Amino acid sequence: MIVDCHTHIGFTADDVEASEHLAAAETVDACIVLATANGPTEEINNRLSEYVNKHKEKLVGFAVVEPTKDKISTKNLVSICEKLGLKGTVLYCCASGFHPAHSRAMRFYESAQELALPVFFHYGDLVLNSKAVLDYAQPYLLDEVARTFPALRMVIGTMGVPFVEQTLAMVAKHENVYADLTIKPGSIWQTYNTVAAAYEHGVMDKLLFGSGFPLGNAGECIETLLGFNMLLADTNLPTVPRASIRDVIERDALALLGIKIDDRLRCTAANNKKTGN
Repeated sequence: MIVDCHTHIGFTADDVEASEHLAAAETVDACIVLATANGPTEEINNRLSEYVNKHKEKLVGFAVVEPTKDKISTKNLVSICEKLGLKGTVLYCCASGFHPAHSRAMRFYESAQELALPVFFHYGDLVLNSKAVLDYAQPYLLDEVARTFPALRMVIGTMGVPFVEQTLAMVAKHENVYADLTIKPGSIWQTYNTVAAAYEHGVMDKLLFGSGFPLGNAGECIETLLGFNMLLADTNLPTVPRASIRDVIERDALALLGIKIDDRLRCTAANNKKTGN
């Protein structure tokens, strides 16, 4: 089962972005849609809920939460699950300017662990925004969270770029911490170093496939990863077994994150496997 664990959707009057998102999702069996952080969280989550619930056979929504401002009680998180039908949460620590182990954030993680809600920590290009707090983008800051809440399933987005080595240490150390292998197909050297380092650290089994849509496309990312050993074919640099890379692409991220999927989604994935799609 191929799951794109990192996609976004913008909501416009003519719904163009939604149609593009659905077209890109045809490449995979399922995809996680992460709510953005560019507006009131309640409004954003409501709109995301409307979108993903129209396409339960393909989409799984993660609600945005800003612990320093939002209601973070267990009751509120239950509402996100039961009322909105969203299956996880996404935090933008560096972009929103709060420490991952802020006291209110720790209270949020306690509730999330109680409800078995996975938490996606979004990094990537946002950390390079001039207003983002780069200190809070360092994955090692999640160590306190993982130690305090060992049953909480956590995903470090985009391999924690630019702090990839910290990410590799985190996923190696903690059983329930995973990393999102979202790459830029055109960034050959960065892609090579990221994948090769993960293989050398022995943590390929902790990586989840992601495209970063709309900044990336699942089909192009899959093609680049499967052709990984051709990226630097004219060099003597170490290679990574293709089977290890294929395992990342075909990893059932939803099962690892404890997400119970819609029966129609399960059937779609099974049919795609039978037909070889």
